[in-house]
Amino acid sequence: MRRFRKINFLALIVSLFLLFFVFQACQAQENKNEKDIEAIQKSAEIVTEKINYSGIVDFRMAAKIATPGVVNIRSTFNPQNQESREEDRFYNIPDPFRDFFKDDPFFREFRFQFPESPRFNPDTLIGSGSGVILTPDGYIITNHHVVKNADEINITLFDGRSYTASVIGNDPQTDLSLLKIEEKGLSFIRYGESDILEVGEWVVAVGNPFNLASTVTAGIVSAKARNINILTDQGAVESFIQTDAAVNRGNSGGALVTLDGKLVGINTAIATPTGVYAGYAFAIPVDIVKKVANDLMNYGTVKRGVLGIMIRNMNSTLARELKMDRANGVYVDSVMLNSAAKNAGLKEKDVIIGIDGVETLSAASLQELIMRKRPGEKVKISLIRNGVEHIELVATLKEQERTTDTAISKNVDLLKDLGVELAEINEEDRKRYDVKSGLKIIKLFDGKLKRNTSIREGFVITSINNKAVTTLQSFLQAIEGQKGGIMLEGKYAGDPTYYYYAFGL
Repeated sequence: MRRFRKINFLALIVSLFLLFFVFQACQAQENKNEKDIEAIQKSAEIVTEKINYSGIVDFRMAAKIATPGVVNIRSTFNPQNQESREEDRFYNIPDPFRDFFKDDPFFREFRFQFPESPRFNPDTLIGSGSGVILTPDGYIITNHHVVKNADEINITLFDGRSYTASVIGNDPQTDLSLLKIEEKGLSFIRYGESDILEVGEWVVAVGNPFNLASTVTAGIVSAKARNINILTDQGAVESFIQTDAAVNRGNSGGALVTLDGKLVGINTAIATPTGVYAGYAFAIPVDIVKKVANDLMNYGTVKRGVLGIMIRNMNSTLARELKMDRANGVYVDSVMLNSAAKNAGLKEKDVIIGIDGVETLSAASLQELIMRKRPGEKVKISLIRNGVEHIELVATLKEQERTTDTAISKNVDLLKDLGVELAEINEEDRKRYDVKSGLKIIKLFDGKLKRNTSIREGFVITSINNKAVTTLQSFLQAIEGQKGGIMLEGKYAGDPTYYYYAFGL
């Protein structure tokens, strides 16, 4: 009996120990769970720090900070420009049919357009847009298309005060212009960072749609680094932030801000079948805006570094050809002679996947990163060569070449009318195309070539009306000297056939 009691006593002790350990384990697990819950709650608090007690996003702070920093811009134009500006609004429709179809709702398709708000009368053409005050002493950024060729620019502040503005500088390649009014102590919007902006993040648009002053709308970031081919200037840089915030005519040049009121973009374009908001709006990232604004303030022009390469987006077809396991990145079509890229060792068929440690999933993202740099700056290029080999190169950017003012005024108009960006071919192109000389079509914009022919980017023009072209100047001279029809002759890479495209001037 005594032994039995002893055994029971031992069993009781063991059971108590087991219960103690089980309790400790449960307590530890509970503590761990509590810590996990606390960590999750802290993460949620970070994500929802601007959400009020009812769970609804609060836009009041953003509106309060940003609204006084957004101005209304009224641009007065010479009446001679009425027809050309009206025409630009319907560029998707070939010339002969625009007036006939522009009001037909069944004909319209989604098209990209600048949401400026023009009014026509017999004496003047008045455009209404928006602008963002960058400094307390009156520097204002807006879209170039809002003030382009304006004879007079009038700025109206949030509190109703009005000023005449002067143009400090323009940058058509990014569609930005810097204005100045003579005033001090102005409310302004501080810069944010578009690089850290995330898809799905709330943003607020502030502008003057339909001349309704200080209108605030909201949405989320739908996508980044969008290229919609709306800018027609040679060497245009497009890397838009796409949002679903309501943007309409008059919003051009207005602010896109975060919930804490920091500037992350300049609202610039919409995609619409009707001419009004249809769910797609596009803004220039503030990291581009900062570079352009600072250069225009300090130099009156934008100092832009270039790599000197012809690029395009990677796709699944190229990935299979290169035996790569990824279909994103930036494919190098060609490298210009004596360029920064050539000197750094970049080669045709390389795939650029990063610049200075920032991933480049598309050509637009690469263009955005490079355009922020100045000539002489070094950039680290991460790339894939031969499908598998990862290489890092360092390139010293060169200055973008500029022609004389006389040549610009004459040549840009002609190239814009044709809707084409051209570059002289290099030695590698001569081998790829099996031609001695010619001009490669780098990019097609809206213009006579795109409207009247089926010509594609990458085509090398070898002659015009049976006359060989070897330089941009010879191309321009050949076009200018012709009356009536133009016949382009040339080739596509890897195709021995010569193709011909005809159109009328």
